Amino acid sequence: MNTILFLMTGSDTWTLNDGTAHRTGFWAEEAVTPLQIFKDAGYAVQVATPGGVVPPVDPASLTDDISVDQPELKAPIAIADVDLADYAAVFVPGGHGPMEDLAVDADSGRLLADAVTSGKLVGVVCHGPAALLAAKNADGRNAFAGYTITAFTNAEEKIGGLADKAPWLLQDRLTEAGLTVEVGAPFQPHTVTDRNVLTGQNPASSAPLAENILEGLK
Repeated sequence: MNTILFLMTGSDTWTLNDGTAHRTGFWAEEAVTPLQIFKDAGYAVQVATPGGVVPPVDPASLTDDISVDQPELKAPIAIADVDLADYAAVFVPGGHGPMEDLAVDADSGRLLADAVTSGKLVGVVCHGPAALLAAKNADGRNAFAGYTITAFTNAEEKIGGLADKAPWLLQDRLTEAGLTVEVGAPFQPHTVTDRNVLTGQNPASSAPLAENILEGLK
C-alpha cells in the first residue's frame, strides 16, 4: 500500500447565502504541495472525486510557482469506486469546493468514516475538513466526534471577506458536530495531530501537514 488517496472536490462553485455562485474549486497549494512531497518520498497518489470528474482548481489560488499540470489531477476515479484497502492514507485538500459537495457527499462520508474507525491515517487541510461533516456512524453520530483538529477558522473567513456571505462557517459546523477545533494565528502554519487524524489550518499548513503524514506512515 504505497499509494495515498486524495479525496477532492468536483465543484467549481460555492453557493453563497444570497444564492449566487462563488467561483471556487480546490486550492492549488493544498493539493500540489503535498502531492509533490508524497511523490518525492516514494508514494503514488490516486485522486478520487464525486463521479470521477476532474477536480477544478480555484483560479484565485494559481501562482507562478505552483503548477496544477499534474497527471494525477487529470485522471481521477469516482469516490464510489474506491477500495480503502488499496491505500496507505487518505488526504483531503481544501478550497471552498468541499463546502459545496464533499460536506454532503454520502460516498465520501462513508469512506472517511471507515478510514477513521479502522485506524487508517486521515490527513485534512484548510476547508478540507468540510468533508468530515458527511462522515457518520451507524447511529448518526459524526465519526470524528471527540477528535481535536484544526481547520480554516471563522477569523480567516472574515479576513478573506466571505464570512458574511457564507451559508455556514466551517469552524462552527465542525464544533456543532462534536469536534474540537484548535485555532492558530490567521494564515500562519498550524497543524494538529490526534491519534490517526492529522489536520492543517490553512494553505500555509499544507507542507508541514504533509511532512507530518509521512512521519505517521513510517
